[in-house]
Amino acid sequence: MKLTFLGPLYARQGPYACAYVDTSRDLDDPDRAIGLRRRHVETELAAQGADMTTTGALVRMVGTDRDLPGRHGQAVFAAHGRLALAAELPRPPSHDTARFTMLPDAMPLALQHAPDIPYVAAAVHRTAPPAGVRPQEAELEVDLQAGRWPTARVAPEDRTRRRAPAHEWRQTAPEVAEQLTGLAERTGAEAVVLSGDHWARNTLARELPKRLRDRTIGLDSDGWEGQPERALLEDELDYLFRGRLSAHDQSGVDRFLACRARRSGAVEGLAATVTALRHGQAEAVLVNDPFDLEQRLWVGVAPKQVGLSREELASLGIGSCWQEPADAALIRAIVGTGAELIVIPSDELPLADSLGALLRYTGDAG
Repeated sequence: MKLTFLGPLYARQGPYACAYVDTSRDLDDPDRAIGLRRRHVETELAAQGADMTTTGALVRMVGTDRDLPGRHGQAVFAAHGRLALAAELPRPPSHDTARFTMLPDAMPLALQHAPDIPYVAAAVHRTAPPAGVRPQEAELEVDLQAGRWPTARVAPEDRTRRRAPAHEWRQTAPEVAEQLTGLAERTGAEAVVLSGDHWARNTLARELPKRLRDRTIGLDSDGWEGQPERALLEDELDYLFRGRLSAHDQSGVDRFLACRARRSGAVEGLAATVTALRHGQAEAVLVNDPFDLEQRLWVGVAPKQVGLSREELASLGIGSCWQEPADAALIRAIVGTGAELIVIPSDELPLADSLGALLRYTGDAG
């Protein structure tokens, strides 16, 4: 998974005010609940020494996702009196957090983007004809949408809707298939999910080019219960993609396992992964989910300046350094060195210290 969306967080030095807040709207009075959470974040940041302008820039964003229904959250970051990044979270945090620290607390946001599977979805719905209209004059409605799972839950692309008389569907399906193919090619979709009316979706599937038919999954659900501000077929996609990796990340895991077996080209554990990042060797860093490494690391001003001890950095001529939580230090080094992040369930591939790295080249770290 590429982490370019985190780039704005490292465009300037800290300190950063960071907050993860439950902004769900499946409550009787969500505005009141979010207002209380906003005040709690403001109090916490002030207690940690955050200045008023930076705190104000952050708390003003909390709850601005009011048009998004259902359960979700927000991650908000501000520095030097200005907003740095605000992103909706597909899942609300287990508890609200607020931190004022030199490095942004970005690992939880990165983990919520995994597995980052690109897909396209189509839901075909047969509408009932009005009273007095012959059944054969019923219409078919089809919604098309592309996305990346799971962020599509809270940042869905626009839907495209087509309508056609049911008896003309064989003539309309090729046009819809062409639209769907264009969406898939534009987004690099690795899954095409078709749902709804069995006959209509099968007719549509037959019109897709073979390269897409091989990636097509059919579902009986019509997806019409979902809300337009959320992802089309949200519940169905959650079931399909739960526990899966994207094809790109799975390829990285396979390479990591092959290199680990050869004892060349891959490393495992905190110390070896930190060394690989410091040397710019890490092509991809593998992180177990859940990731709850409690250790703190020593860091310098540059992303590559990360180590297990002050002495380790001092031996490299890095005089100005301080301690940060391991997850904040690691994610900055991953982004700053252009590495990718692969999030893999701990019960599927347990890693020493919940960490491993696939190397660009072998040398001091491998």
